[in-house]
Amino acid sequence: MAGPECCSNAPILNPNSGVGNVEKLGGLDTYTTGPSDSNFAILMVSEVFGFEAPNLRKLADKVAAAGYYVLVPDFLHGDPFTSENANRPLPVWLKDHQPNEAFEDAKPVIEALKCKGVLSIGAASFCWGAKTVVELAKSKLIQAAVLLHPSFITLDDIKGVSIPIAILGAEIDQYCPPELLKQFQQLLTAELGDDCYVKLFREVSHGWTIRYNIEDAMAVQAADESHRILLEWFAKHVK
Repeated sequence: MAGPECCSNAPILNPNSGVGNVEKLGGLDTYTTGPSDSNFAILMVSEVFGFEAPNLRKLADKVAAAGYYVLVPDFLHGDPFTSENANRPLPVWLKDHQPNEAFEDAKPVIEALKCKGVLSIGAASFCWGAKTVVELAKSKLIQAAVLLHPSFITLDDIKGVSIPIAILGAEIDQYCPPELLKQFQQLLTAELGDDCYVKLFREVSHGWTIRYNIEDAMAVQAADESHRILLEWFAKHVK
């Protein structure tokens, strides 16, 4: 079910990375960055490595610089995946971290945002977090969504999505191969028209948007392009 793409280029977690702070929000430890009094918020749902991944926080800070209040909750409850634990390979770890549970955990976080006066919320997911954001999209608890190299979602999962959604996929990706990405595009275009955007990034692998080698200029360029699309999508739909 889970192959090496999901765990390649694993980040070195750093609880002190980023320019923001960690605080409790909706009962979860949450990395927050950007203006807390903004009317617009972006929720980021991490991959299996969790909310202390430096590149993920770096992206959160980049989105915050555009004027959003950005949150990266610890939906893994202090238990990110580590390949160093041979007794707990990814398929075993996944049994303890179901995306549906993260969807339920996200509800009080969103309620806390509304209590702060936030009027519009976007959500972005990476790999494991995709199903959580898809469920948020179907429940209309958010106003726009971006899925970056999604994992473990099917065509049936995205049926019923009725808000603007963008999906960015990799050419080399066993979890969301180009054939499945094309099916997503066909279904969403029929339902949403211009409120959907699907792009296949050539010559990149699953995880390229936040697990790139910062010393590889081509990898950085591809990641930066995905970040630009994410920002443009939220600028258009979270307002």
